[in-house]
Amino acid sequence: MKLVRKQEPALTQLRQFDTVRLIPSRFADAEDSVLAPLAESDAVLRDLFDLDNATNDRLRGESGQLAGIGMDELVFGVPNFRMINAAYTYARPEGSRFNDGERGAWYCAFELETALAEVSFHKTVEYQEIGRFDDSVSYQALLADFTAAFHDIRGDEAHADCLAPDSYLASQKLAAGLLEAGSMGIIYPSVRRPAGTNLACFRPALVGNVRKGQAYRLTWAGSPAPSVDAI
Repeated sequence: MKLVRKQEPALTQLRQFDTVRLIPSRFADAEDSVLAPLAESDAVLRDLFDLDNATNDRLRGESGQLAGIGMDELVFGVPNFRMINAAYTYARPEGSRFNDGERGAWYCAFELETALAEVSFHKTVEYQEIGRFDDSVSYQALLADFTAAFHDIRGDEAHADCLAPDSYLASQKLAAGLLEAGSMGIIYPSVRRPAGTNLACFRPALVGNVRKGQAYRLTWAGSPAPSVDAI
């Protein structure tokens, strides 16, 4: 029996400014190394840097040592290029919705509310696993602009399985095929906020004009629903 391959999603020419990506604030300050306070002297600091760099996936990627992405795809010399590259070189071992464990993607939302819903959901899952909702985490918003053609699965019933709330099998399979075929990325409806829209950008060079926005503190105080405060 011949297997029929799903039709590729339609392409949408996207021109979207001020998309929002939230990252833990501790990763947003790249000017000073977190190793500096641990060092007694410059010589000790150099040794710490050597040790850290040996397992730093972003630096390994920027020197062409990662299997999932080549240094020719990463970006250099533009504002916040380290944070752009980190999105592609620090993939979760199990992957995310539209990437595997070898290559990351730049995930962002068209709306702040959607970005907050996404990070709130994933942190809440972590706390559910330990049965404790008692924490406070600060996030830095990274804003970015996009002008490119992306595959679009909004309203696409043929790829509805890519939006499964508890499985990434179909979505990772679709993403792998599109990436191999040269896709720029995927626009998709948020699974965590039905009114929201997300983008998974596959190509570092398309993440434009990255700059810091507002920071937010999410606080869990005994409930799965956190309070959100701008800081």
